[in-house]
Amino acid sequence: MSEEVPGRFTLVLHSHLPWLAHHGRWPVGEEWLYQSWAASYIPVARVLKTLAAEGRSRLLSFGITPVLAAQLDDPHCLSGMHHWLGNWQLRADEAAMAGNLALGRREHALAAEALADFEERWRHGGSPVWRELIDAGTIELLGGPLAHPFQPLLDPRLRAFELTEGLADARHRWGHTPSGIWAPECGFTPGMERGYAAAGVTHFMVDGPALRGDTTLGRPVHESDVVAFGRDLQVSYRVWSPKSGYPGHGAYRDFHHYDHATGLKPYRVTGKKVEGQDKAPYDAELAAAAVRRDVADFVETVRERLLSESARIGRPALVVAAFDTELFGHWWHEGPQWLEQVLRALPEAGVTVGTLADARADGYVGEPVPLDDSSWGSGKDWRVWAGEQVRDLVELNAEIVQFTLDTLDKHRAEAPPRTAEVRDPVADQLLREAILAVSSDWAFMVSKDSAAGYARDRAHQHAHAVREIAAMLASGQLAKARQLAAGWSAADGLFPALDARRLGVGSPDPVMPMENRYPA
Repeated sequence: MSEEVPGRFTLVLHSHLPWLAHHGRWPVGEEWLYQSWAASYIPVARVLKTLAAEGRSRLLSFGITPVLAAQLDDPHCLSGMHHWLGNWQLRADEAAMAGNLALGRREHALAAEALADFEERWRHGGSPVWRELIDAGTIELLGGPLAHPFQPLLDPRLRAFELTEGLADARHRWGHTPSGIWAPECGFTPGMERGYAAAGVTHFMVDGPALRGDTTLGRPVHESDVVAFGRDLQVSYRVWSPKSGYPGHGAYRDFHHYDHATGLKPYRVTGKKVEGQDKAPYDAELAAAAVRRDVADFVETVRERLLSESARIGRPALVVAAFDTELFGHWWHEGPQWLEQVLRALPEAGVTVGTLADARADGYVGEPVPLDDSSWGSGKDWRVWAGEQVRDLVELNAEIVQFTLDTLDKHRAEAPPRTAEVRDPVADQLLREAILAVSSDWAFMVSKDSAAGYARDRAHQHAHAVREIAAMLASGQLAKARQLAAGWSAADGLFPALDARRLGVGSPDPVMPMENRYPA
Protein backbone atom coordinates (compact mmCIF):
# COMPACT_ATOMS: atom_id res chain seq x y z
CA MET A 1 0.00 0.00 0.00
CA SER A 2 1.22 3.49 -0.84
CA GLU A 3 1.81 6.14 1.79
CA GLU A 4 -1.48 7.65 2.96
CA VAL A 5 -2.31 11.02 1.46
CA PRO A 6 -4.13 13.73 3.42
CA GLY A 7 -7.83 14.36 3.05
CA ARG A 8 -10.65 12.30 1.66
CA PHE A 9 -12.16 11.32 -1.67
CA THR A 10 -15.91 10.96 -2.18
CA LEU A 11 -17.58 9.51 -5.24
CA VAL A 12 -21.20 10.54 -5.80
CA LEU A 13 -23.52 8.82 -8.28
CA HIS A 14 -26.91 10.19 -9.32
CA SER A 15 -29.39 7.61 -10.65
CA HIS A 16 -32.34 9.07 -12.51
CA LEU A 17 -34.72 8.58 -15.40
CA PRO A 18 -38.09 10.29 -15.90
CA TRP A 19 -41.32 8.27 -15.69
CA LEU A 20 -41.28 6.19 -18.88
CA ALA A 21 -43.69 3.35 -18.12
CA HIS A 22 -46.69 3.26 -20.51
CA HIS A 23 -45.32 6.22 -22.49
CA GLY A 24 -43.89 4.73 -25.66
CA ARG A 25 -41.29 2.06 -26.22
CA TRP A 26 -38.89 2.88 -29.04
CA PRO A 27 -36.85 4.95 -29.80
CA VAL A 28 -37.72 6.85 -26.61
CA GLY A 29 -39.78 5.39 -23.79
CA GLU A 30 -39.50 2.13 -21.91
CA GLU A 31 -36.54 1.00 -24.01
CA TRP A 32 -34.51 3.77 -22.35
CA LEU A 33 -35.38 2.35 -18.93
CA TYR A 34 -34.58 -1.26 -19.86
CA GLN A 35 -31.27 -0.36 -21.51
CA SER A 36 -30.15 1.63 -18.46
CA TRP A 37 -31.36 -1.10 -16.10
CA ALA A 38 -29.46 -3.83 -17.95
CA ALA A 39 -26.31 -1.85 -18.69
CA SER A 40 -25.99 0.28 -15.53
CA TYR A 41 -28.21 -0.54 -12.55
CA ILE A 42 -27.69 -4.32 -12.59
CA PRO A 43 -23.89 -4.24 -13.08
CA VAL A 44 -23.31 -1.29 -10.71
CA ALA A 45 -25.32 -3.05 -7.99
CA ARG A 46 -23.30 -6.20 -8.68
CA VAL A 47 -20.03 -4.28 -8.32
CA LEU A 48 -21.15 -2.80 -4.99
CA LYS A 49 -22.30 -6.19 -3.71
CA THR A 50 -18.96 -7.73 -4.70
CA LEU A 51 -17.01 -5.01 -2.90
CA ALA A 52 -19.26 -5.30 0.16
CA ALA A 53 -18.52 -9.04 0.28
CA GLU A 54 -14.84 -8.12 0.54
CA GLY A 55 -15.60 -6.20 3.72
CA ARG A 56 -15.54 -2.76 2.11
CA SER A 57 -18.03 -0.17 3.32
CA ARG A 58 -18.96 3.50 2.90
CA LEU A 59 -17.81 3.31 -0.70
CA LEU A 60 -19.81 6.19 -2.15
CA SER A 61 -22.87 8.38 -1.88
CA PHE A 62 -25.57 6.94 -4.12
CA GLY A 63 -28.57 8.95 -5.22
CA ILE A 64 -31.73 7.24 -6.43
CA THR A 65 -34.54 9.55 -7.41
CA PRO A 66 -38.01 8.55 -6.24
CA VAL A 67 -39.31 8.47 -9.81
CA LEU A 68 -36.62 5.98 -10.86
CA ALA A 69 -37.12 3.91 -7.70
CA ALA A 70 -40.82 3.74 -8.55
CA GLN A 71 -40.04 2.26 -11.96
CA LEU A 72 -37.59 -0.29 -10.59
CA ASP A 73 -40.36 -1.51 -8.25
CA ASP A 74 -43.24 -1.27 -10.73
CA PRO A 75 -44.84 -4.61 -11.74
CA HIS A 76 -45.32 -3.51 -15.35
CA CYS A 77 -41.68 -2.45 -15.62
CA LEU A 78 -40.43 -5.62 -13.91
CA SER A 79 -42.35 -7.76 -16.40
CA GLY A 80 -41.16 -5.63 -19.31
CA MET A 81 -37.57 -5.84 -18.12
CA HIS A 82 -37.71 -9.63 -17.89
CA HIS A 83 -38.98 -9.85 -21.46
CA TRP A 84 -36.36 -7.33 -22.61
CA LEU A 85 -33.50 -9.38 -21.15
CA GLY A 86 -34.78 -12.52 -22.85
CA ASN A 87 -35.04 -10.63 -26.12
CA TRP A 88 -31.43 -9.46 -25.67
CA GLN A 89 -30.34 -13.10 -25.62
CA LEU A 90 -32.35 -13.83 -28.76
CA ARG A 91 -30.79 -10.86 -30.56
CA ALA A 92 -27.34 -12.12 -29.58
CA ASP A 93 -28.18 -15.54 -31.04
CA GLU A 94 -29.42 -13.88 -34.23
CA ALA A 95 -26.09 -12.06 -34.56
CA ALA A 96 -24.19 -15.34 -34.19
CA MET A 97 -26.38 -17.11 -36.76
CA ALA A 98 -25.88 -14.21 -39.16
CA GLY A 99 -22.13 -14.83 -39.08
CA ASN A 100 -20.93 -12.41 -36.39
CA LEU A 101 -19.93 -15.14 -33.99
CA ALA A 102 -17.75 -12.99 -31.71
CA LEU A 103 -20.48 -10.39 -31.22
CA GLY A 104 -23.12 -13.05 -30.65
CA ARG A 105 -21.10 -14.95 -28.07
CA ARG A 106 -20.11 -11.82 -26.17
CA GLU A 107 -23.62 -10.39 -26.05
CA HIS A 108 -25.20 -13.75 -25.19
CA ALA A 109 -22.86 -14.07 -22.20
CA LEU A 110 -23.68 -10.54 -21.03
CA ALA A 111 -27.42 -11.11 -21.45
CA ALA A 112 -27.30 -14.46 -19.65
CA GLU A 113 -25.44 -12.91 -16.72
CA ALA A 114 -27.89 -10.02 -16.48
CA LEU A 115 -30.91 -12.33 -16.78
CA ALA A 116 -29.63 -14.63 -14.03
CA ASP A 117 -28.90 -11.64 -11.79
CA PHE A 118 -32.34 -10.18 -12.46
CA GLU A 119 -34.17 -13.43 -11.74
CA GLU A 120 -32.22 -13.99 -8.54
CA ARG A 121 -32.16 -10.49 -7.07
CA TRP A 122 -34.47 -8.09 -8.93
CA ARG A 123 -37.73 -9.91 -9.67
CA HIS A 124 -39.42 -8.44 -6.60
CA GLY A 125 -38.21 -4.93 -7.42
CA GLY A 126 -35.15 -2.77 -7.00
CA SER A 127 -35.86 -1.82 -3.39
CA PRO A 128 -34.52 -5.07 -1.86
CA VAL A 129 -31.33 -4.72 -3.92
CA TRP A 130 -30.58 -1.18 -2.80
CA ARG A 131 -31.77 -1.77 0.78
CA GLU A 132 -29.23 -4.57 1.23
CA LEU A 133 -26.44 -2.15 0.30
CA ILE A 134 -27.85 0.66 2.46
CA ASP A 135 -28.34 -1.58 5.50
CA ALA A 136 -24.80 -2.92 5.16
CA GLY A 137 -23.34 0.59 5.12
CA THR A 138 -21.90 -0.02 1.65
CA ILE A 139 -23.43 3.19 0.35
CA GLU A 140 -24.91 6.40 1.69
CA LEU A 141 -28.38 6.90 0.24
CA LEU A 142 -29.13 10.29 -1.27
CA GLY A 143 -32.77 11.17 -1.88
CA GLY A 144 -34.59 13.92 -3.68
CA PRO A 145 -37.96 15.39 -4.69
CA LEU A 146 -40.61 13.05 -6.09
CA ALA A 147 -40.45 13.58 -9.85
CA HIS A 148 -37.20 15.54 -10.33
CA PRO A 149 -38.45 19.13 -10.79
CA PHE A 150 -36.12 22.04 -11.42
CA GLN A 151 -36.73 23.39 -7.93
CA PRO A 152 -35.67 27.05 -8.34
CA LEU A 153 -38.54 27.61 -10.80
CA LEU A 154 -41.13 25.68 -8.80
CA ASP A 155 -43.80 27.24 -6.59
CA PRO A 156 -42.46 26.95 -3.00
CA ARG A 157 -45.57 25.15 -1.85
CA LEU A 158 -45.22 22.37 -4.43
CA ARG A 159 -41.45 22.39 -3.99
CA ALA A 160 -41.82 21.62 -0.28
CA PHE A 161 -44.40 18.92 -0.98
CA GLU A 162 -42.24 17.15 -3.58
CA LEU A 163 -39.20 17.18 -1.29
CA THR A 164 -40.89 15.97 1.89
CA GLU A 165 -42.83 13.33 -0.04
CA GLY A 166 -39.66 12.22 -1.84
CA LEU A 167 -37.88 11.70 1.46
CA ALA A 168 -40.89 9.84 2.85
CA ASP A 169 -40.96 7.66 -0.25
CA ALA A 170 -37.34 6.68 0.40
CA ARG A 171 -38.16 5.69 3.97
CA HIS A 172 -41.12 3.67 2.76
CA ARG A 173 -38.99 1.72 0.24
CA TRP A 174 -35.75 1.30 2.16
CA GLY A 175 -36.42 2.01 5.83
CA HIS A 176 -34.04 4.98 5.71
CA THR A 177 -34.82 8.69 5.44
CA PRO A 178 -31.96 10.33 3.52
CA SER A 179 -30.25 13.22 5.25
CA GLY A 180 -28.47 14.11 2.02
CA ILE A 181 -29.94 14.78 -1.40
CA TRP A 182 -28.88 15.27 -4.96
CA ALA A 183 -30.88 18.35 -5.84
CA PRO A 184 -32.33 17.84 -9.33
CA GLU A 185 -29.91 19.30 -11.88
CA CYS A 186 -28.02 20.69 -8.85
CA GLY A 187 -30.46 23.59 -9.19
CA PHE A 188 -30.40 26.17 -6.41
CA THR A 189 -31.78 29.59 -5.54
CA PRO A 190 -31.34 31.40 -2.20
CA GLY A 191 -33.96 30.39 0.33
CA MET A 192 -34.01 26.75 -0.67
CA GLU A 193 -31.61 26.01 2.16
CA ARG A 194 -34.40 26.88 4.62
CA GLY A 195 -36.68 24.39 2.92
CA TYR A 196 -33.96 21.76 3.13
CA ALA A 197 -33.46 22.40 6.83
CA ALA A 198 -37.21 22.17 7.47
CA ALA A 199 -37.33 18.81 5.67
CA GLY A 200 -34.39 17.41 7.66
CA VAL A 201 -31.84 17.63 4.84
CA THR A 202 -28.35 18.29 6.19
CA HIS A 203 -26.31 18.28 2.95
CA PHE A 204 -26.76 18.46 -0.80
CA MET A 205 -24.79 18.65 -4.04
CA VAL A 206 -23.97 21.67 -6.18
CA ASP A 207 -21.61 22.03 -9.10
CA GLY A 208 -18.10 23.36 -8.55
CA PRO A 209 -18.60 26.86 -9.97
CA ALA A 210 -21.45 27.46 -7.49
CA LEU A 211 -18.75 27.46 -4.79
CA ARG A 212 -16.51 29.71 -6.91
CA GLY A 213 -14.54 26.61 -7.87
CA ASP A 214 -13.28 26.00 -4.32
CA THR A 215 -14.75 22.58 -3.60
CA THR A 216 -12.13 21.39 -1.12
CA LEU A 217 -14.61 21.68 1.78
CA GLY A 218 -18.36 21.58 2.18
CA ARG A 219 -19.89 24.96 2.90
CA PRO A 220 -22.83 25.89 5.14
CA VAL A 221 -25.30 27.84 3.01
CA HIS A 222 -26.15 31.39 4.08
CA GLU A 223 -27.20 31.37 7.76
CA SER A 224 -28.25 27.71 7.82
CA ASP A 225 -26.48 24.58 9.00
CA VAL A 226 -27.22 22.87 5.68
CA VAL A 227 -23.96 22.07 3.88
CA ALA A 228 -23.40 22.30 0.12
CA PHE A 229 -20.78 19.98 -1.33
CA GLY A 230 -19.36 20.96 -4.71
CA ARG A 231 -18.29 18.72 -7.56
CA ASP A 232 -14.56 18.98 -8.26
CA LEU A 233 -14.54 19.62 -12.00
CA GLN A 234 -10.80 19.03 -12.46
CA VAL A 235 -11.21 15.47 -11.20
CA SER A 236 -14.74 14.80 -12.49
CA TYR A 237 -13.94 15.99 -16.01
CA ARG A 238 -11.03 13.57 -16.12
CA VAL A 239 -13.69 10.87 -16.42
CA TRP A 240 -16.47 12.67 -18.24
CA SER A 241 -16.86 16.15 -19.64
CA PRO A 242 -18.71 17.85 -22.49
CA LYS A 243 -15.64 17.43 -24.69
CA SER A 244 -13.38 14.71 -23.31
CA GLY A 245 -12.96 11.91 -20.82
CA TYR A 246 -12.12 8.24 -20.65
CA PRO A 247 -15.16 6.86 -22.56
CA GLY A 248 -13.89 8.49 -25.76
CA HIS A 249 -10.77 6.29 -25.90
CA GLY A 250 -10.51 4.32 -29.13
CA ALA A 251 -10.51 0.90 -27.42
CA TYR A 252 -13.87 1.34 -25.66
CA ARG A 253 -17.13 0.14 -27.14
CA ASP A 254 -18.78 2.75 -29.33
CA PHE A 255 -22.12 3.91 -27.97
CA HIS A 256 -23.60 5.45 -31.09
CA HIS A 257 -23.31 2.85 -33.85
CA TYR A 258 -25.47 -0.26 -34.00
CA ASP A 259 -25.76 -3.42 -35.99
CA HIS A 260 -29.15 -2.52 -37.43
CA ALA A 261 -30.34 -6.12 -37.79
CA THR A 262 -30.00 -6.88 -34.07
CA GLY A 263 -29.66 -3.51 -32.30
CA LEU A 264 -26.34 -4.64 -30.79
CA LYS A 265 -23.15 -2.57 -30.71
CA PRO A 266 -20.27 -4.37 -32.47
CA TYR A 267 -17.72 -1.56 -32.80
CA ARG A 268 -15.12 0.23 -30.75
CA VAL A 269 -14.70 3.99 -30.78
CA THR A 270 -11.59 3.58 -32.97
CA GLY A 271 -11.15 7.33 -33.38
CA LYS A 272 -13.19 10.47 -32.79
CA LYS A 273 -13.28 11.32 -36.50
CA VAL A 274 -13.76 7.77 -37.78
CA GLU A 275 -17.15 7.27 -39.45
CA GLY A 276 -19.42 4.45 -38.33
CA GLN A 277 -18.81 2.16 -41.29
CA ASP A 278 -15.03 2.49 -40.81
CA LYS A 279 -14.92 1.69 -37.10
CA ALA A 280 -13.00 -1.38 -35.96
CA PRO A 281 -14.64 -4.39 -34.29
CA TYR A 282 -14.79 -4.33 -30.52
CA ASP A 283 -11.92 -6.08 -28.77
CA ALA A 284 -12.56 -6.89 -25.10
CA GLU A 285 -8.86 -7.36 -24.31
CA LEU A 286 -7.97 -3.94 -25.71
CA ALA A 287 -10.81 -2.42 -23.69
CA ALA A 288 -9.65 -4.16 -20.50
CA ALA A 289 -6.16 -2.73 -20.97
CA ALA A 290 -7.67 0.74 -21.42
CA VAL A 291 -9.64 0.31 -18.19
CA ARG A 292 -6.48 -0.53 -16.25
CA ARG A 293 -4.68 2.50 -17.70
CA ASP A 294 -7.56 4.85 -16.91
CA VAL A 295 -7.92 3.49 -13.36
CA ALA A 296 -4.24 4.23 -12.77
CA ASP A 297 -4.61 7.70 -14.28
CA PHE A 298 -7.64 8.53 -12.14
CA VAL A 299 -6.03 7.32 -8.93
CA GLU A 300 -2.96 9.44 -9.61
CA THR A 301 -5.19 12.43 -10.46
CA VAL A 302 -7.03 12.10 -7.13
CA ARG A 303 -3.78 11.68 -5.18
CA GLU A 304 -2.23 14.78 -6.75
CA ARG A 305 -5.39 16.79 -6.21
CA LEU A 306 -5.62 15.86 -2.53
CA LEU A 307 -1.97 16.66 -1.96
CA SER A 308 -2.07 20.02 -3.75
CA GLU A 309 -5.39 21.18 -2.29
CA SER A 310 -4.47 20.11 1.24
CA ALA A 311 -1.24 22.08 0.94
CA ARG A 312 -3.09 25.09 -0.48
CA ILE A 313 -5.70 25.36 2.30
CA GLY A 314 -3.42 24.21 5.11
CA ARG A 315 -5.66 21.34 6.23
CA PRO A 316 -6.85 17.99 4.85
CA ALA A 317 -8.95 18.62 1.76
CA LEU A 318 -12.01 16.93 0.32
CA VAL A 319 -12.29 15.91 -3.33
CA VAL A 320 -15.79 15.09 -4.64
CA ALA A 321 -16.25 13.51 -8.06
CA ALA A 322 -19.87 13.21 -9.21
CA PHE A 323 -21.52 11.57 -12.20
CA ASP A 324 -24.78 10.19 -13.50
CA THR A 325 -24.95 6.48 -12.68
CA GLU A 326 -26.08 5.84 -16.25
CA LEU A 327 -22.59 6.80 -17.45
CA PHE A 328 -21.33 3.53 -15.97
CA GLY A 329 -22.47 0.86 -18.40
CA HIS A 330 -25.17 2.52 -20.47
CA TRP A 331 -23.09 5.32 -21.96
CA TRP A 332 -19.68 3.83 -21.15
CA HIS A 333 -19.86 0.07 -21.56
CA GLU A 334 -16.70 -0.55 -19.54
CA GLY A 335 -17.72 1.89 -16.78
CA PRO A 336 -18.68 -0.78 -14.20
CA GLN A 337 -15.29 -2.48 -14.68
CA TRP A 338 -13.56 0.86 -14.12
CA LEU A 339 -15.72 1.57 -11.07
CA GLU A 340 -14.92 -1.75 -9.40
CA GLN A 341 -11.20 -1.43 -10.03
CA VAL A 342 -10.94 2.21 -8.98
CA LEU A 343 -12.76 1.60 -5.67
CA ARG A 344 -10.15 -1.05 -4.88
CA ALA A 345 -7.19 0.93 -6.20
CA LEU A 346 -7.83 4.19 -4.34
CA PRO A 347 -7.33 2.75 -0.81
CA GLU A 348 -4.33 0.77 -2.06
CA ALA A 349 -2.84 4.09 -3.18
CA GLY A 350 -3.31 5.61 0.28
CA VAL A 351 -6.51 7.52 -0.52
CA THR A 352 -9.22 7.52 2.15
CA VAL A 353 -12.62 6.93 0.58
CA GLY A 354 -15.88 7.94 2.25
CA THR A 355 -19.34 9.39 1.77
CA LEU A 356 -20.69 12.93 1.92
CA ALA A 357 -22.22 12.13 5.31
CA ASP A 358 -18.77 11.03 6.51
CA ALA A 359 -17.22 14.27 5.24
CA ARG A 360 -19.81 16.36 7.07
CA ALA A 361 -19.49 14.36 10.30
CA ASP A 362 -15.69 14.44 10.21
CA GLY A 363 -15.41 18.19 9.79
CA TYR A 364 -14.65 18.64 6.10
CA VAL A 365 -16.64 21.86 6.31
CA GLY A 366 -15.45 25.41 5.84
CA GLU A 367 -16.93 28.86 6.25
CA PRO A 368 -20.52 29.70 5.19
CA VAL A 369 -21.04 30.67 1.56
CA PRO A 370 -23.67 33.05 0.10
CA LEU A 371 -24.74 30.53 -2.53
CA ASP A 372 -26.35 32.11 -5.61
CA ASP A 373 -28.58 30.86 -8.41
CA SER A 374 -26.84 27.90 -10.03
CA SER A 375 -27.10 24.46 -11.63
CA TRP A 376 -24.79 21.88 -13.21
CA GLY A 377 -26.13 22.55 -16.71
CA SER A 378 -24.61 24.53 -19.56
CA GLY A 379 -23.17 27.80 -18.26
CA LYS A 380 -23.80 26.56 -14.69
CA ASP A 381 -26.84 28.84 -14.65
CA TRP A 382 -30.50 28.09 -15.43
CA ARG A 383 -30.43 28.48 -19.21
CA VAL A 384 -31.11 24.80 -19.93
CA TRP A 385 -34.38 24.90 -17.91
CA ALA A 386 -35.33 28.57 -18.24
CA GLY A 387 -33.77 29.74 -21.52
CA GLU A 388 -35.52 31.14 -24.57
CA GLN A 389 -35.57 27.71 -26.21
CA VAL A 390 -37.86 26.36 -23.48
CA ARG A 391 -39.82 29.50 -22.68
CA ASP A 392 -43.04 27.72 -23.69
CA LEU A 393 -42.37 24.94 -21.16
CA VAL A 394 -41.51 27.42 -18.41
CA GLU A 395 -44.82 29.20 -19.03
CA LEU A 396 -46.69 25.89 -19.22
CA ASN A 397 -45.20 24.73 -15.93
CA ALA A 398 -46.08 27.95 -14.12
CA GLU A 399 -49.63 27.83 -15.48
CA ILE A 400 -50.22 24.17 -14.64
CA VAL A 401 -48.81 24.42 -11.12
CA GLN A 402 -50.93 27.46 -10.25
CA PHE A 403 -54.00 25.91 -11.88
CA THR A 404 -53.49 22.68 -9.95
CA LEU A 405 -53.03 24.42 -6.61
CA ASP A 406 -56.07 26.64 -7.16
CA THR A 407 -58.19 23.66 -8.25
CA LEU A 408 -57.19 21.55 -5.27
CA ASP A 409 -57.81 24.40 -2.83
CA LYS A 410 -61.24 25.09 -4.32
CA HIS A 411 -62.12 21.40 -4.43
CA ARG A 412 -61.18 20.98 -0.79
CA ALA A 413 -63.09 24.08 0.30
CA GLU A 414 -66.26 22.89 -1.45
CA ALA A 415 -66.05 19.28 -0.25
CA PRO A 416 -68.78 18.07 2.13
CA PRO A 417 -67.88 17.78 5.83
CA ARG A 418 -65.85 14.76 6.92
CA THR A 419 -64.64 13.97 3.35
CA ALA A 420 -61.16 15.12 4.39
CA GLU A 421 -60.97 11.97 6.52
CA VAL A 422 -60.61 9.75 3.44
CA ARG A 423 -58.34 9.72 0.41
CA ASP A 424 -59.58 11.44 -2.74
CA PRO A 425 -58.23 9.58 -5.80
CA VAL A 426 -59.28 12.42 -8.10
CA ALA A 427 -57.26 15.01 -6.20
CA ASP A 428 -54.37 12.60 -5.87
CA GLN A 429 -54.23 11.94 -9.63
CA LEU A 430 -54.56 15.62 -10.44
CA LEU A 431 -51.51 16.34 -8.29
CA ARG A 432 -49.65 13.32 -9.67
CA GLU A 433 -50.09 14.54 -13.26
CA ALA A 434 -48.99 18.05 -12.31
CA ILE A 435 -45.71 16.89 -10.80
CA LEU A 436 -45.04 14.74 -13.88
CA ALA A 437 -45.73 17.73 -16.14
CA VAL A 438 -43.05 19.84 -14.44
CA SER A 439 -40.26 17.24 -14.50
CA SER A 440 -36.95 18.91 -15.32
CA ASP A 441 -36.26 16.23 -17.94
CA TRP A 442 -38.59 17.71 -20.54
CA ALA A 443 -36.84 21.09 -20.68
CA PHE A 444 -33.43 19.40 -20.61
CA MET A 445 -34.31 17.18 -23.57
CA VAL A 446 -35.59 20.16 -25.56
CA SER A 447 -32.59 22.37 -24.79
CA LYS A 448 -30.19 19.56 -25.69
CA ASP A 449 -32.24 18.55 -28.76
CA SER A 450 -32.47 15.01 -27.42
CA ALA A 451 -35.87 13.59 -28.38
CA ALA A 452 -37.27 17.11 -28.05
CA GLY A 453 -40.58 16.16 -29.66
CA TYR A 454 -41.14 13.35 -27.18
CA ALA A 455 -40.28 15.69 -24.28
CA ARG A 456 -42.72 18.39 -25.36
CA ASP A 457 -45.41 15.78 -25.98
CA ARG A 458 -44.94 14.38 -22.48
CA ALA A 459 -45.15 17.79 -20.81
CA HIS A 460 -48.32 18.67 -22.71
CA GLN A 461 -49.84 15.23 -22.18
CA HIS A 462 -49.59 15.53 -18.40
CA ALA A 463 -50.80 19.14 -18.57
CA HIS A 464 -53.80 17.95 -20.60
CA ALA A 465 -54.56 15.35 -17.93
CA VAL A 466 -54.58 18.11 -15.29
CA ARG A 467 -56.92 20.29 -17.33
CA GLU A 468 -59.21 17.39 -18.23
CA ILE A 469 -59.68 16.19 -14.66
CA ALA A 470 -59.99 19.75 -13.32
CA ALA A 471 -62.66 20.62 -15.89
CA MET A 472 -64.87 17.79 -14.64
CA LEU A 473 -64.39 18.91 -11.05
CA ALA A 474 -65.24 22.49 -11.94
CA SER A 475 -68.47 21.42 -13.70
CA GLY A 476 -69.52 19.23 -10.80
CA GLN A 477 -69.24 16.02 -12.82
CA LEU A 478 -67.58 14.02 -10.06
CA ALA A 479 -68.32 10.60 -11.56
CA LYS A 480 -66.68 11.65 -14.81
CA ALA A 481 -63.74 13.11 -12.88
CA ARG A 482 -63.27 9.78 -11.08
CA GLN A 483 -63.41 7.92 -14.38
CA LEU A 484 -60.80 10.18 -15.96
CA ALA A 485 -58.54 9.99 -12.90
CA ALA A 486 -58.71 6.19 -12.93
CA GLY A 487 -57.85 6.14 -16.64
CA TRP A 488 -54.83 8.36 -16.21
CA SER A 489 -53.77 6.39 -13.13
CA ALA A 490 -53.54 3.23 -15.25
CA ALA A 491 -50.55 4.82 -16.98
CA ASP A 492 -49.37 7.20 -14.27
CA GLY A 493 -50.06 5.34 -11.05
CA LEU A 494 -46.62 5.83 -9.54
CA PHE A 495 -46.33 6.88 -5.88
CA PRO A 496 -49.55 5.17 -4.77
CA ALA A 497 -49.06 6.66 -1.29
CA LEU A 498 -49.26 10.20 -2.70
CA ASP A 499 -52.02 11.98 -0.79
CA ALA A 500 -53.11 15.43 -1.94
CA ARG A 501 -54.37 16.23 1.55
CA ARG A 502 -50.74 16.56 2.66
CA LEU A 503 -50.21 19.45 0.29
CA GLY A 504 -51.78 21.77 2.84
CA VAL A 505 -53.75 24.90 1.98
CA GLY A 506 -51.94 27.98 0.75
CA SER A 507 -48.77 27.23 2.70
CA PRO A 508 -45.41 25.77 1.68
CA ASP A 509 -45.12 24.02 5.02
CA PRO A 510 -45.90 20.30 5.25
CA VAL A 511 -49.02 19.59 7.30
CA MET A 512 -48.16 16.11 8.50
CA PRO A 513 -45.04 15.10 10.44
CA MET A 514 -42.68 12.82 8.52
CA GLU A 515 -43.12 9.95 10.97
CA ASN A 516 -46.88 9.98 10.37
CA ARG A 517 -46.73 9.86 6.58
CA TYR A 518 -46.65 6.10 6.32
CA PRO A 519 -47.77 3.36 8.69
CA ALA A 520 -45.04 1.48 10.50
